[in-house]
Amino acid sequence: MTTVFRAADLPSDQLDEALLAPPSATPLSGPITVRSRVAYMSDDNHIVSGTWESEPGESRWEFLNRGEVITVVEGRMTVAEDNGEPVELTAGDTAYFPLGWTGIWTVHERLRKIFVVYAVPQAGGSTSG
Repeated sequence: MTTVFRAADLPSDQLDEALLAPPSATPLSGPITVRSRVAYMSDDNHIVSGTWESEPGESRWEFLNRGEVITVVEGRMTVAEDNGEPVELTAGDTAYFPLGWTGIWTVHERLRKIFVVYAVPQAGGSTSG
């Protein structure tokens, strides 16, 4: 089955809204509203893809049991890996957050991205992602 969607054309009110919280990330600047829609999930839940939107704010991300590839559709953010240089991401940029990446994401203006999260199977067959 082929799944097709245009992330830029999805109205925000058609995305599921929540507050950013662990295990995804830990908000550092107060509550951060995020919205998302999953377009694809593998049968074993090890691969999840869709669109995600975040209001401005700063948060800590730790990719310990999962990795993520994103393409920014709109907005602007800075990502700073622990002990690394900050990198600004804007519409059209693709970034790869491999297993073990930890650092800070600062969303400067409402950000929308397409994401692919891949999880590492945990002992006993479950995943954390």
